[in-house]
Amino acid sequence: MSEAKTVLWTAEDAAAATSGQATRSWAATGVSIDSRKVAPGDLFVAIKGPNFDGHDFVAKALEAGAAAALVSTVPPGVPGDASLLAVEQDTLAALGDLGHVARLRTQARVVGVTGSVGKTSTKEALRHVLSAQGRTFATEGSLNNHWGVPLSLARMPEDSEFGVFELGMNHAGELGPLSRQVMPDVAVITTVEAAHLEFFDSVEAIADAKAEIFEGMNPNGVAVLNRDNPHFGRLLAAARTQGLSRIWSFGSHADADARLVECSLHATCSAVTAIIRGERIQYCLALPGQHWVMNSLAVLLAVKALGADVAAAARALSTIAPVKGRGTRKRVQAAQGAFTLIDESYNASPAAMTATFAVLGKIDPGAGGRRLAVLGDMRELGDRADALHAALAEPLRAAHVDAVYACGPHMRALFDRLPAALRGAWTETSAELAPILAGAVRGGDVVLIKGSLGSRMATVVDALSALDKQTEKNNNGSSPAADTDQTAAHGHKG
Repeated sequence: MSEAKTVLWTAEDAAAATSGQATRSWAATGVSIDSRKVAPGDLFVAIKGPNFDGHDFVAKALEAGAAAALVSTVPPGVPGDASLLAVEQDTLAALGDLGHVARLRTQARVVGVTGSVGKTSTKEALRHVLSAQGRTFATEGSLNNHWGVPLSLARMPEDSEFGVFELGMNHAGELGPLSRQVMPDVAVITTVEAAHLEFFDSVEAIADAKAEIFEGMNPNGVAVLNRDNPHFGRLLAAARTQGLSRIWSFGSHADADARLVECSLHATCSAVTAIIRGERIQYCLALPGQHWVMNSLAVLLAVKALGADVAAAARALSTIAPVKGRGTRKRVQAAQGAFTLIDESYNASPAAMTATFAVLGKIDPGAGGRRLAVLGDMRELGDRADALHAALAEPLRAAHVDAVYACGPHMRALFDRLPAALRGAWTETSAELAPILAGAVRGGDVVLIKGSLGSRMATVVDALSALDKQTEKNNNGSSPAADTDQTAAHGHKG
């Protein structure tokens, strides 16, 4: 017997929050803006977007079992007795009202996470360690923009004890409004790196935009900053300007509040010794890489700031798993022999690429195997895109990569920089690269696939996954379908 879902919104509460009019009594156990993913009991919010209008899908959502639909107009084809919440304002603004009320009514301690790299993974790590200590709600996927954040807030149960929200941006001025919605008790900035340079004049400008996360905090809040990042001083000053006095830091720096003492990096995990606000802790981190060691320090410092149990959180890090498309590994039993597939296809930046190459370098291929890097373009790097792609040649060599397969116009700059011995193949698109790689991979290989979401590197992941003899047996040779989740359909922000 399935557990009863928590009621998030009654017709009366939702109407009061949005100054709307409910046509009848109803109770919603979820909130959705995607009619394709409506679950029975959801409140479907009919958002008007640049390419679609959710009002066109209200009837479909109700047929799928939605408890009600939030609308600004009653669309044709909707029964006269349908459960609706009619508002006079834009439905996105009404969703924001729901999120605002949801934030005000909960006693949860809330942490907001942003940064150029590592937002989603750090958010998921916080979800993982806090869930063992209390009722924890966290952003699903990368719902971190102007519609994802209010949607996430509106989904938060009133009795949550911890809330973890991801906040993203592509432009200056976007993060501040999101922070004012989330009102974080703790704000984590994982790092500031060269990302979104297409929309910024400098990395310093990116730091200023990330610092907008402090705008929604009260003076008693805690800012958690990367002490090793070159822009720490700039972020520290911004936090103080916003009236924050509790500014904690993490890193290898001697003055860091969460200080790395020692770590041993392995192919699949890391052993870490750290001092968290004076408490010496040793733990096993089930995710590999120096970058994950630093993320774990941020996680434990945020846990401390939330008033939760740091030692218990450190123990929980031994059971954490990677997020889909962000380091998941699988063994593919192909006809030509078994190989390891590392799926990093969800996103990419220069810093993330370098960190992932270092992890690849720690993995020993099987007998006769090679380390293969399969790379798609990094997006939104502006005029420096080609130079930043070409600069990946050195960390690839340092990781002892045996061959590079690449796709996309900017990856051509890297491919041309590589010595001939490292050049596997280059194509314009991932769809062209997939069959080439499928024919080139062999038993014992370790294959890393990474690129920005727009590079569609999941196409290559699917092609290699389809080589699995067990997959072929189960699916009669059909290739696994690519995910078409909401973040992929509508985008996310960094």
